[in-house]
Amino acid sequence: MSVRQTAVWFDPDERRDGVTERRRKIECWLTDMDGVLVHEGQPVPGAPEFINRLRASGKRFLVLTNNSIYTPRDLHARLKRMGIDVPENAIWTAAMATAQFLADQRPGGTAYVIGEAGLTTALHAVGYVLTDFAPDYVVLGETRTYSFEAITKAVRLINNGARFICTNPDPTGPSVEGALPAAGSVAAMISKATGVKPYFVGKPNPMMMRKALNTIEAHSESTAMIGDRMDTDILCGLEAGLETILVLTGISTRADIDRYPYRPSRVVESVADLIDEI
Repeated sequence: MSVRQTAVWFDPDERRDGVTERRRKIECWLTDMDGVLVHEGQPVPGAPEFINRLRASGKRFLVLTNNSIYTPRDLHARLKRMGIDVPENAIWTAAMATAQFLADQRPGGTAYVIGEAGLTTALHAVGYVLTDFAPDYVVLGETRTYSFEAITKAVRLINNGARFICTNPDPTGPSVEGALPAAGSVAAMISKATGVKPYFVGKPNPMMMRKALNTIEAHSESTAMIGDRMDTDILCGLEAGLETILVLTGISTRADIDRYPYRPSRVVESVADLIDEI
């Protein structure tokens, strides 16, 4: 039987049209955070060992999150308390991707921001001025204290010509108590009031993945994306040309896979199953 090498590969036990697919050699790793490394405020079994193995191997990696509330320093501290020691410079958030996108589009611009420290810190770092006076952009991120007054101001600024940006499209986010409304839900409300749809920078926009790859000088052909959601992590990795690995410790299940017109390169129970591959 001949062996064919392709850009997308699947589980080694599977075959496509009678031809065995060969796995890529992975030199760099990208991984989602919630549902992959942590779940409902607790570390996923095997996650600390997975990160430790990555660090010991010297391979480049980033932990990605659509959550724009926290800075990398905040997330480093939160993860370390759970026994997962991820360096600050190995954390990449939708807030950081949004800030870089805006800096590329309109250097030294202005923005009215609904969000928390993760987003405002990232925007300040790229030289943006935060203001509610004729801003270039209205930028919506995650926050636990969405204000009707702030949302009303955002609606009026957009109606007056401000461009509408949102860090991520997630309609809900995880918490110990259950699902919480997230930025995507609030963006929908603002869009309904203005008739203007936002540009989403975070996953599944492959732009977030490409900027992450640039950050660690990685190539898509030798990088894997690990995620727990078919509609964000796997789609984003697929569109960026990465190998995609779905873990079953978060949102998506095996039964969910067939509902989508695309599929991950493979499925594993958790990151614990990937430790020996690093």
